[in-house]
Amino acid sequence: MTTSAATAEIPGYTVGTWVIDPVHSDVTFTVRHLGVSKVRGRFSIFEGEIVTASDLAGSSVTATIQAGSIDTNNEQRDGHVKSADFLDIEQFETLTFRSTGVRTDGEDYLVDGELTLHGVTRPVTLRTELGGFGPGMTEGSTVLGVSASTEINRSDFGVGATIPAAVVSEKIRIELNIEAGLQA
Repeated sequence: MTTSAATAEIPGYTVGTWVIDPVHSDVTFTVRHLGVSKVRGRFSIFEGEIVTASDLAGSSVTATIQAGSIDTNNEQRDGHVKSADFLDIEQFETLTFRSTGVRTDGEDYLVDGELTLHGVTRPVTLRTELGGFGPGMTEGSTVLGVSASTEINRSDFGVGATIPAAVVSEKIRIELNIEAGLQA
């Protein structure tokens, strides 16, 4: 199978379908509190698939995150964030991402897509750093490593509409560190 010029420049580039390994991956976020400090959190339950195509532009990503798996290291805060004030997990159980395109920007890779959060779908771009392709832990397995980040505005998704930005900032930084295994 031939590869495009963009994929030929990536050491070890492997065409295929990759399943995200949640044990060796993380989905985290950072938001400012009271304008002076940062609160960090993570989602512990998520799944997804990465498809690497021979032409980089034909590659894709899909992912689903369980909203109720949020963990900010504070049970009381987690309960508040799960409530109708923020994520409203009773009504909106998942966050989803579906890519709409992959492109390069100098040495960076950009994954354009649609994020659905709190029942609202908006375009987002993930600035992505490819960790590489290599052998997995079991004989004959192959893994892919990738990190990505983006920043969203919570009010664009209707999250925390009654919470002033002076208390919890509008901007939320999302970071992904992903390891995925090649499927046979």
